[in-house]
Amino acid sequence: MAGTKTGKFKELVSPYLKDLMSKYKSEKGEDSPEYQSLYQQYYYVEKESKVTNTERLRHYESTIDVEFEGEKVVGVERLYRRTILLEPTTVCAAHCRWCLRGQYPVQTLNRDQITLATKYMGSSFIKKDVNEVLITGGDPLMAYGLLEFCLSQIQIHAPNIKTVRFGTRVPLQDPARVNDKLLDILSKYDELDFEFGINTCHYAEFTPQSEEAITKLIKAGYRVYNQHPLLKNVNDNAETLIKLYDKMRELKVEGHYLFHAIPMRGMSHHRTSVERGLKLSMELSSSGYFSGRTKPRFCLMTDLGKVVLYEGSILKKDEDGKNLLIKTSYNIKDREKWVPGWKKPESVEVNPDNTMNVWYENGSDI
Repeated sequence: MAGTKTGKFKELVSPYLKDLMSKYKSEKGEDSPEYQSLYQQYYYVEKESKVTNTERLRHYESTIDVEFEGEKVVGVERLYRRTILLEPTTVCAAHCRWCLRGQYPVQTLNRDQITLATKYMGSSFIKKDVNEVLITGGDPLMAYGLLEFCLSQIQIHAPNIKTVRFGTRVPLQDPARVNDKLLDILSKYDELDFEFGINTCHYAEFTPQSEEAITKLIKAGYRVYNQHPLLKNVNDNAETLIKLYDKMRELKVEGHYLFHAIPMRGMSHHRTSVERGLKLSMELSSSGYFSGRTKPRFCLMTDLGKVVLYEGSILKKDEDGKNLLIKTSYNIKDREKWVPGWKKPESVEVNPDNTMNVWYENGSDI
């Protein structure tokens, strides 16, 4: 399961992924991009143990600190006006070494906690703004019973929720779980719009089995989109990304974010420089090599949340160039309103108009 009890993120590779890696190793070789793209995503390497004093255990602080109906609300995060996040479980089919929740505490919510969370989502001071929930974790497709209970409680207690997004890698890690049982559960909630974010990092993750799983979801009427990190020596070149986005277009998977790998514990060997990501993003956006309908937006996961980079977004660098000051439109008054108990991180600077800029640790291309 995603999360840790000991400070070391447990290695977990699904039988499906082991078979796929064995196939690539046998047919294409141990040094092939297909094999290496999976190996580097799922197997522990000693570089993970190198921890700097600037790396953190959480990508940002968004957990709400609030009591509702006399009980503490757990498993809920919020950074944005329209969207709230529910984490019913930290169980996954496999552990991505770049997981942004790899250092989170291990937990699975009980039914009372889920009911309380959904009541909070539908409460009078939330429902006028929030109309979308992202169910993530962990992977919500790993526990059908828990998933169905979440949906039933949203339907009962939070009718303001119109869209439910699932953060999942099950179609890529254990595609057989996208089956009739899952589709039958989803079909009971026709009034909700379902979307699936699948985090595909490399074209080698698209196989006949994963493609069948994705196609089942799309044919059932659900949107499938892809957002993924830029990972050094995995997908940090235009050729690999073009192959990935071409395949997405073929499968009718929508492109969303290309994330710069976040500055968390054990991640430094995965992180390119921001400048490298910008160069690749520009190359992809203006090359004409593939459909513009699949071009991603290059995005940083900062202490304030997601920031898509545009011209002028990087305001300055510190003296050694290791940290970048990023311009955002996030407003401190909004954040304090939306996230009870939120405290301004040390990396944040507040402007006279209450918008915030945020320092972000750069990566390296060495």
